[in-house]
Amino acid sequence: MHEDDEDDAELFRAAVGKVAPLRRPAVAPPAPPRPRVPLRRHAEEQGTHGRLADTPDEVLLRGDVSAFRRQRVTGRDWQRLRRGQFSAQDELDLHGASALQAETLLSRFLADSADAGYGCVRVIHGKGGGDGVPVLKNLVDRLLRQRGDVLAFHSAPPAQGGTGALLVLLARR
Repeated sequence: MHEDDEDDAELFRAAVGKVAPLRRPAVAPPAPPRPRVPLRRHAEEQGTHGRLADTPDEVLLRGDVSAFRRQRVTGRDWQRLRRGQFSAQDELDLHGASALQAETLLSRFLADSADAGYGCVRVIHGKGGGDGVPVLKNLVDRLLRQRGDVLAFHSAPPAQGGTGALLVLLARR
C-alpha cells in the first residue's frame, strides 16, 4: 500500500467512527417479482381462460405459471385458487413417470378423486430439468384442459410446489 492509500483508509475510519458488527449475517433482498402474465381468452364456446399451449411453438417453460379457468368458475373462487386457499384433498406426484405413465396415472387419479367427491386436488409434475421444455408440465396442462370434470387449475403457491405443481378444482358429481 502507498502512503496515500493508508491516509485514505485512516480518513475513512475517522469519518465513519466506531462500528458494531451485525448480529445476523446480511441477507440479499428478495428478487423482484416476475411480471404478471395476462390471461388470454380461449375459444368462446369453451368458456376457458388461461395461457394456451395448443401448438408446438406455444409451450410452457420451466418457470411459467400454468392457469386455466372455465367461465362458470366465479372470480372469488378463481382468486382463492390462485392464492392457494383451497385445501387439496388428495395429491398425485408424477416425478419420475414417463409421459405415457403420467397420462394413465393422471386419468385414474382424477377419476378416483371425482368418485370420492373431492373438490380440490394437487398434481405435482415437477419443473423439468435442465434447459429443455418440461415434458410432464406441458402434458398435464394439456390433459387437464381437455377434461370436462376440471373446472380450473393454477400453479400452486411457492410453499405448495410453485410452478412444479398445480391446484386443480374439480366439478362435483
